[in-house]
Amino acid sequence: MQFKSTLTAVTAALLLNSIAGAADTYKIDPAHTSVNFSVRHLGLSNVKGHFKDFTGTIVLDDGKIAEAAGTIQVQSIDTGVQQRDNHLRTPDFFDAAKYPTITFKTKRVETSGGQNVMVADFTMRGVTKELRLPVTLSGPAKDPWGNQRIGLEAKTKLNRKDYGINYNQVLETGIQAVGEEIELEINAEATRQSADAAEKK
Repeated sequence: MQFKSTLTAVTAALLLNSIAGAADTYKIDPAHTSVNFSVRHLGLSNVKGHFKDFTGTIVLDDGKIAEAAGTIQVQSIDTGVQQRDNHLRTPDFFDAAKYPTITFKTKRVETSGGQNVMVADFTMRGVTKELRLPVTLSGPAKDPWGNQRIGLEAKTKLNRKDYGINYNQVLETGIQAVGEEIELEINAEATRQSADAAEKK
């Protein structure tokens, strides 16, 4: 009886170690990652921009996304026009002084129509809402320096007013100067961390 209990305990331990060993943590490589957005302007064109300062991690379990998290520094917003960027940092829009970061943390990963979808808590301007982010994973592959990398592409849309960004200048035509719908696009590379680095995280 004791032998059977010991065998069961050893088998369970081996199984847990096997499961734990299958999970790999990847750190976003900012040099090969972009976090972009696009919004309609005057109902005529799409103004595009990006954030220059961000961090993030992706955990793969048996080659599938198990979880992901990211933090964007709002102050790093860049649309290529300094005056516009300064306005976007004000309380009219992101209020970067009061809400310096945008964060993303997965709650679960679903499969819908053959597409992986990260379901996450997305927090912007102090408001947290569930966001569904369809994602395509590439790799892993070894880079020329011996690091294992993955690629991740994701695109979704959100309504800025859901997050308290209520700027509402209206033209004579009745069209808003700045559209409500924001398209968000992420193209990322991430590098696998060593076991020691992942434990310290």
